[in-house]
This record gives sequence, C-alpha cells and structure tokens, in this order.
Amino acid sequence: ANSESKAQSGPFAPLAGSWSGAGTVTLDDGSTERIRCRARYAPIGPTMEMSLTCASDAYKFNLGANVRAEGGAVAGSWSEASRNISGSLQGRGAGGNYELVASTAGFNANISLKTSGNKQSVTMRADSQFRGANISLSR
Repeated sequence: ANSESKAQSGPFAPLAGSWSGAGTVTLDDGSTERIRCRARYAPIGPTMEMSLTCASDAYKFNLGANVRAEGGAVAGSWSEASRNISGSLQGRGAGGNYELVASTAGFNANISLKTSGNKQSVTMRADSQFRGANISLSR
C-alpha cells in the first residue's frame, strides 16, 4: 500500500493535510491580537507530525509536535521554535477531536482540537507566556 492509503486508515487520518485560517490570541497583559494561522498534519499509521504557525503584527508562534496514538491515548513531544522551548504532549481523543496538555518547566497549556469535515477549531488555554488562543481553520 502507498503512504496515502496508510494515512487514510490511521487514527489521525481525519486531520491529514494543510489547513489555514485565523483567530485571536490573548497575551499576558490581557490584550488580544488577531492572528493568521496555518496548520499541517502528516499522519503515518499511528503517529503524526504536525505544525501550527500563527502570526499577527506583534506576535508569532511556531508550534511543532510529534504524537502517537495508542487506543484513545495520545502522547508525544512538542517544540516552539521562536521561543526555543519544548516539552511533552499528552491527552485523549479520536476521530479528529482531541483534548491535549502541552507541558514544560513552569508552563502548561490545554489544547482542544475539534475537527468536522473540512473545518477545525483549535482552542488553547495557558497559565503563562500567553493566556490563550481561539483559532478556526479550514482546508
């Protein structure tokens, strides 16, 4: 089987491909910025590489992650290139809908991913660095 058909049968298959959209990010001081975002998901069997890049005039983040699904559990690692931080990622979910926690020293972010066909919403809540983000993507 070629890699396309493999991608379509794995647990992350509903996410596969490139997505783009916009949203808002809430910064430490409580101000909000409009952001434009691009996401790319590359599932291979039970694993997936993903990237999410968002930018506004004053703010940017570039999140990358490698995750693996086993049953309903998801675990892996993430990194953020512009701040040079990385950590662990874990959570639960299936079928394009996931509840994840990204952790590193002194920082936890809750990430909720909801996918319905060609629409996706990404919601992040954090206790430092930034307060959160709400992003709507489509492909």
